[in-house]
Amino acid sequence: MRNTEKILAVDLFCGAGGLTYGLESSGISVTLGVDIDPNCAHAIEANSNARFLQADVASLDVAEVKKALSGGDFTLLAGCAPCQPFSTYSRAAKQRHGVGAGDGRSEDWRLAEHFGNVIREVQPDIVTMENVPPLAQQDVFKTFLEKLEGYWVDWKVIECNSIGLPQTRKRLVLVASKLGPIEIPDFDLPQKTVQDTIGGLPKIVAGGGDPNDKLHKASRLSALNMRRIRSSIPGGTWRDWPEELLSSCHTKETGATYPSVYGRMEWDSPAPTITTQCFGYGNGRFGHPEQDRAISLREAAMLQGFPRDYSFLPDGEPVSFAKVGRLIGNAVPVTLGEVIGRFIRQHVTEYSQLRTVEQRAG
Repeated sequence: MRNTEKILAVDLFCGAGGLTYGLESSGISVTLGVDIDPNCAHAIEANSNARFLQADVASLDVAEVKKALSGGDFTLLAGCAPCQPFSTYSRAAKQRHGVGAGDGRSEDWRLAEHFGNVIREVQPDIVTMENVPPLAQQDVFKTFLEKLEGYWVDWKVIECNSIGLPQTRKRLVLVASKLGPIEIPDFDLPQKTVQDTIGGLPKIVAGGGDPNDKLHKASRLSALNMRRIRSSIPGGTWRDWPEELLSSCHTKETGATYPSVYGRMEWDSPAPTITTQCFGYGNGRFGHPEQDRAISLREAAMLQGFPRDYSFLPDGEPVSFAKVGRLIGNAVPVTLGEVIGRFIRQHVTEYSQLRTVEQRAG
């Protein structure tokens, strides 16, 4: 593939920079990352060439976006509008606009609508959006598609393990282009496992960490949870424990529907979906496959596709599990960003080649 076409991109709702880093890895130049959360600034500017802008996309000055997209051959507007009912972005936006937490879920989906408004004003050559699959069933998704008038559009739900991410995570991916018809292919890339991804990291203990990497740090375990994890087998459930280790919720009918809570990952399989609470052993199947602890923050980041040396915090800032866990769990997986970026580059190259042939013929 020729690399002569310069694609400039802006990443809205950029978070910790997973999409930005992935797009840059594919050869796309991300010039600006926008997010309402100031904690994202370091991750964006320390790991990419993008400038960070703290702003609410609902009231974003589109002149900033247009300026950031000027000077390239093609323009790309990318983003993942947070749609969790209680996401940090959603809570902050609600507070800013005077919307209370009791106003229901509908307001949380409107961030995608704000994304659509920016697209309509900026009119980039290409758009990509990554989101949770349930968005496709919401009215706001239909509204978003209506704002893409004049674009060729395609979208599908992608199983991330099919693109080489060591994680069972499904994401809705949309692409839209003014250049010509665009269709997301069926991906079938070599699959990776937990062992492939984190098997080489130094051993640590619960409550301890690696002195050479402050993010390779594991949360503490109570004496009871230490006994539980020692009774857990990779891929098993709390049903494998002796009865004295069960809690009251496990014996209730409602608890029986959550077998993966307090589970260990398996070396030879992908990880479960990495969440903002993935550093807690009791929050899902987040136990290390063989060490008696939950996965570390670094391991969680690597399972999200981030490189081992990705910086989430400035030097000297103490590690907060809640803060870094939220940045990691809410991130667009880097691998997904890179795959989308390569696909967009291929689309642009094919368009450029076709345009050259037509110009010569004319």
